[in-house]
Amino acid sequence: MAEPAPKREESGPAGPLLAWYDRHHRDLPWRVPPSAVRNGASPDPYHVWLSEVMLQQTTVEAVKPYFLDFLRRWPDVNALAAASADDVMKAWAGLGYYSRARNLKKCAEAVAHIHGGRFPETEAGLKALPGIGDYTAAAIAAIAFNRPAAVVDGNVERVAARLKAIDTPLPEAKPLIKDYVQSITPLDRPGDFAQAMMDLGATICTPRRPACVLCPLREDCEAIRLGDPELLPVKAAKEARPMRKGAAFVAVRGDGAVLLRKRPENGLLGGMSEVPTTGWTARQDGASDISAAPFAADWQGRGTISHVFTHFSLELAIFRADAVAGPAPEGHWWSLPTEIRGEALPTVMKKAIEAAIPGIMKKLIPQQPENP
Repeated sequence: MAEPAPKREESGPAGPLLAWYDRHHRDLPWRVPPSAVRNGASPDPYHVWLSEVMLQQTTVEAVKPYFLDFLRRWPDVNALAAASADDVMKAWAGLGYYSRARNLKKCAEAVAHIHGGRFPETEAGLKALPGIGDYTAAAIAAIAFNRPAAVVDGNVERVAARLKAIDTPLPEAKPLIKDYVQSITPLDRPGDFAQAMMDLGATICTPRRPACVLCPLREDCEAIRLGDPELLPVKAAKEARPMRKGAAFVAVRGDGAVLLRKRPENGLLGGMSEVPTTGWTARQDGASDISAAPFAADWQGRGTISHVFTHFSLELAIFRADAVAGPAPEGHWWSLPTEIRGEALPTVMKKAIEAAIPGIMKKLIPQQPENP
């Protein structure tokens, strides 16, 4: 038998929160302002989906230029479905979590070819699409289709845990938090409510030094009543992140072109471009000395770089060889300095190339963590 739906609160934070949101909402390129929503404007499901996928584990400021660039290249889901996978990966390079980009393309194809270019309107229908999980389905259903779905991202999680003083450690507390959010989500304006909760967590109910005096929900907040909102939510201790080692080999042709290859479609950084590197993974080290060079050349050490992934850190020894002649080995290609900025290079590879050829990639390395 299915679990009964959480009882919806007759009164609660929705009223004051929506009033605050009407005055203080963030202006975001994928968002329809609340005044326009009240006047009948509907958010574009394609915009909502694209932004929500991009925003997973990534900051709003980092996402804005990527979102606008995707819309310029592919203004609707049918255009994205028709795009080449390589072009999508190139446009995504630097955002991290590259499985999202691969699933983005698969999802666009499913919407275009199976659903006639229209996103399903229910959470169940949305979750049947590639790459759409519970959170993304709830966000699209609420924001794009006005469904009263419980939308719980990290910001909402924090707001809810403090409002209700949920002291069960995360991730065990997630079902409790979702049930509570479902109970306070209004039948009217559920999309605006979801975005208001996100904005409150991003601007007022922050992890450190929350601005409780400015919070529209301070009168109802159990964490304030108990004395220290910063103590919530409680998080389980994280395991130490292991350090892996490897080497990267930057071969430079006489005209400045850099030798690249494509990583396997499946696995870490799947489908992205890279310079030749050794067999490091999240679970094992790769060779890190010159003996692992992919071919004979005058390889010179260029120091090391460090990079942080979700579950491990990586230290790569960097080697460079100049005036490498001849055609590219099978499965490789030469990328000219004028072309390399358009390659689907993850940040770790941009760092490797920059260490070997100072200045060539400097402007392209985003100031954000990156993950597979």
